[in-house]
Amino acid sequence: MTEGAARPRAVIIGAGIGGLAAAAGLHAAGWDVTAYERAASLEPVGAGLALAPNGLRALDVFGVGDAVRAHAIGQEIGLRRPDGRWLVQSKTERMVTDRFGDPVILLPRSRLVEALASRVPDSVLALSTEVTSAGPDGHVVTSAGSVEADLVVAADGLSSATRGALFPAHPGPRYAGFTTWRLLTPEFPGPVPMSETWGRGSVFGVMPLADGRVYCYAAAPAPRDAHSPDDELAELVRRFGGWHKPIPALLASVTPEVVLRHDVAELASPLPAMHSGRVALLGDAAHPMTPNLGQGACQALEDAAVLARLAEGTDGSAGSVADVLSRYTALRLARTTKIVRLSRRAGRMTTWTSRPAIALRDGLAMTLGKLAPAAALRGLATIYDWRPPDAS
Repeated sequence: MTEGAARPRAVIIGAGIGGLAAAAGLHAAGWDVTAYERAASLEPVGAGLALAPNGLRALDVFGVGDAVRAHAIGQEIGLRRPDGRWLVQSKTERMVTDRFGDPVILLPRSRLVEALASRVPDSVLALSTEVTSAGPDGHVVTSAGSVEADLVVAADGLSSATRGALFPAHPGPRYAGFTTWRLLTPEFPGPVPMSETWGRGSVFGVMPLADGRVYCYAAAPAPRDAHSPDDELAELVRRFGGWHKPIPALLASVTPEVVLRHDVAELASPLPAMHSGRVALLGDAAHPMTPNLGQGACQALEDAAVLARLAEGTDGSAGSVADVLSRYTALRLARTTKIVRLSRRAGRMTTWTSRPAIALRDGLAMTLGKLAPAAALRGLATIYDWRPPDAS
């Protein structure tokens, strides 16, 4: 883009984590950006999330990596049985830092939204504005009127209308067969060991945060849309209230309205591309996955970082955008397809209900924890070793 030339124009559909990251990255790359969000504010939906080393490197592209690293706390982490017996207990976080340069950081979703929003000027955000259609030619229709964009970034989530319009023959996300609960406790008297407990087809995670609160998550097989009509907290107590300490006390510390429940869906069949025409798909709009590897937010951030780096210095012409998006698909589609598959595979062990299978799983976890604690890190290297492309 030559000095004095008009800035290329980008439209972002959705101002969640992926949309905000894309807005921050494209704005910094010299684009005129508008991010449309149908909600009236940026209040985040969700409780907590994990950011692995690859996600933190993506955040460095937007200038907020160190702000998120400030939430790191030292912890031992391990796997437990419902009776409290440890299957694996080790200083995995220290090993992750030594191997990959950063730990896995757990923080409230609101803190990540705040960090990203700090890099997005108020003039970029168009709240209370819904995008009703976006064509591959860059024509975008919103509840406030129509706009023409050189680049459209669809970060409109799991049920992305843009994905359905661009790829109408694709089957879309499928139900993964289990549901999840998430909650944040008030400040909780410690110490609270960081752990994930594997039961018969069910999981409960306990993750203390730097601010003294505890992020808890749970998962269990369930029919789709079989939510408790009145009180999901009561459902959690029914399922997990008899498990080891401090799970019962953590559940007793919260009120029903803080418990979030979502059925899990994934894109089992990958899209043919992560773009069509001038439109790029990002995050859950492109590759929804199960939460078992904690990579949903990380992959959305990677998408945004790659797109911003590729778009830097381009002029918004049809040829330049076509080149950017072709390279975007080339860099992102195979990687995200693999991580969707790996996450699905990781989740299968936690939903086993056969007693012999559970005994085998637990025995294998104990053996690997004692004899080969670095084996899991080697398996994660293909995910955690990612680095954003050079700005050039």
